[in-house]
Amino acid sequence: MKIKSVLGLLLAAVTAFSLTACASPAPAKTEPQGKVYFSYFDTVSYVYSYAGDTAEQFNDRSAAVSSILSDYHRLFDIYNEYTDTVNLCTVNKNAGGEPLKVDERLIEFLKYAKELAELTEGAMDITLGSVLNIWHIHREEASEDPSKASVPDIKELKKAFEHTGFELLEIDEANSTVRITDPKASLDVGALGKGYATEKAAQYLESIGAYGYVLNIGGNVRAIGTKPDGSKWVTAIRNPDMSAEDYAMKINISDLSCVTSGVYERFFTVNGRQYHHIIDRDTLFPADYFASLTVLTKDSGLADALSTALFCMSYEDGKAMAEKIGGVELIWIYPDGEIKYTDGVEDMIVKQ
Repeated sequence: MKIKSVLGLLLAAVTAFSLTACASPAPAKTEPQGKVYFSYFDTVSYVYSYAGDTAEQFNDRSAAVSSILSDYHRLFDIYNEYTDTVNLCTVNKNAGGEPLKVDERLIEFLKYAKELAELTEGAMDITLGSVLNIWHIHREEASEDPSKASVPDIKELKKAFEHTGFELLEIDEANSTVRITDPKASLDVGALGKGYATEKAAQYLESIGAYGYVLNIGGNVRAIGTKPDGSKWVTAIRNPDMSAEDYAMKINISDLSCVTSGVYERFFTVNGRQYHHIIDRDTLFPADYFASLTVLTKDSGLADALSTALFCMSYEDGKAMAEKIGGVELIWIYPDGEIKYTDGVEDMIVKQ
């Protein structure tokens, strides 16, 4: 699955400092507690509480979050099947076959993915699996032997693109079944799955009245409430230019998600040129508008999806779409280091 990163909440010790550095020390009863998990979405996940929970209460809540992440990790896995779960790997393998009965949560997710495809005018499309798989294979081959790294042939990509589109996905809510009608089509939810699961975990915490929590699921940051003193959390936007300062910007957030897509996370090099993992469905090659794009909005699933969709749009088109959706703020960083952001970001910036 696609890995996106908003640093500043990355390492446990560093993160704990980052979240408290701009506020007065909290009372002893609100000392931070944290849990780290390594099993979900091929990344590292953190659960932090500054709410003054008892150790038992925090353990119970973080265990519930872990269970939610585990369930969605298994449901969304496109590379591995599980004996007790009909997941997306099973659905993909069954492409062209009979409808499969699946968990209602998977039905709900696929419906949401379809809504997002319509919302983003096709820019966020989980049916691009046949195209993304070709790039995945080339990236894996390059990782194993960089001297043999190669770029997919455009003819092969265009042929694969013929096997995409939501018209190939049949969702039967009444019977809770899913079917991919084209045997050469497949689903890839790397642009949405992690954020969607993060939001489900956050919604659980909100439903039980948890406050003063931060989830960082592989860089998908979701803040629930504020710090105990009422101030906001501080997180940082990574500088895509690794030779420059570590952070391009620090921002204050509360009850908000912060998700970044960038060219620096997963890529391979051919003849001195880097090819990253965010594929533009219009060109079938890596999008080349920006070095990174950050989305700030409450829903982590929406933030995850938009960070990919808007990465594949011009600044003007992306800004217009964010305004149309509403409640979305954006930060664009260009390859030359130029930074642009929507008006609402100004009040979030931590002034140096």
